Order: sequence, then structure tokens, then C-alpha cells
Amino acid sequence: MHKIDPDECTACGSCAEECPEDAITEGDDFYTITDACIDCGSCMEACPVDAISEG
Repeated sequence: MHKIDPDECTACGSCAEECPEDAITEGDDFYTITDACIDCGSCMEACPVDAISEG
């Protein structure tokens, strides 16, 4: 499963918009990836600050 680095995430929402499984949720200061993640990598490509990595 992919993960979002909370120190790098700018909470722009680009990753959530690209997720085909709606596996990314908005938190208070950053987004998180839920267990619904299918490891497609769409979020990594969409993130403008490279805050998402393969877990």
C-alpha cells in the first residue's frame, strides 16, 4: 500500500482526485491512504510535491 508523508503533504487534494478507489481521505493537515488502496500508483503521479511513496 502507498503512503503519504505528512511532513511533505501540502493537502492540495491532487492525489484524492486521481484515486480510482476513493482510498485517499482528507485529514486536518494532510491526506491519508486507506486500506482500500490497490497500489495502482495514480496518486504518486498526481502528487506535485512527491509526498507519496510505495509502502
